[in-house]
Amino acid sequence: MAHPLHLTITVDVVASEADLTPVEAATWQAARAATDHAYAPYSHFHVGSVLLLDDGTYFQGTNQENAAFPSGLCAERTALFGLAVSQPERRILGMAIAARPADGAFVPVTPCGACRQVMAEYEHRQQQAIPLLLPGPNGSIYRFRSLSDLLPFGFTADDLPQGEIVR
Repeated sequence: MAHPLHLTITVDVVASEADLTPVEAATWQAARAATDHAYAPYSHFHVGSVLLLDDGTYFQGTNQENAAFPSGLCAERTALFGLAVSQPERRILGMAIAARPADGAFVPVTPCGACRQVMAEYEHRQQQAIPLLLPGPNGSIYRFRSLSDLLPFGFTADDLPQGEIVR
């Protein structure tokens, strides 16, 4: 017999940037600034992602498109993969994502499924929640306590049979 499973995810809806902590506001602004470096000649949709690191610095990622669709890469994954290659010892303390049309105002956006999986796995790897800021409607900001809140039934290396993990 089936029974319901109820999931609860708490997301703080922050009315505006003025209601963020100073660290959150700086992280938010860094993500918005990162959109200026997106390579989006086809969609004209600029996405920026920023990681707040344990040394107080920021690591940016942007969407990178390619004429051979879909071989481009999202801003979230360029940031996470770039950090893993260049500074593997760093821990991520926070993340923010911003998006806008090339010649327009910032708009609400959420990560795609592939990015959600990668984000959840990076959080799992460092064994510590990574807070996330996402743009909401009407200038609001969604504050998630954990990246994994975006993917409640995530898949990690722990879910693979031990004999089949290739490293």
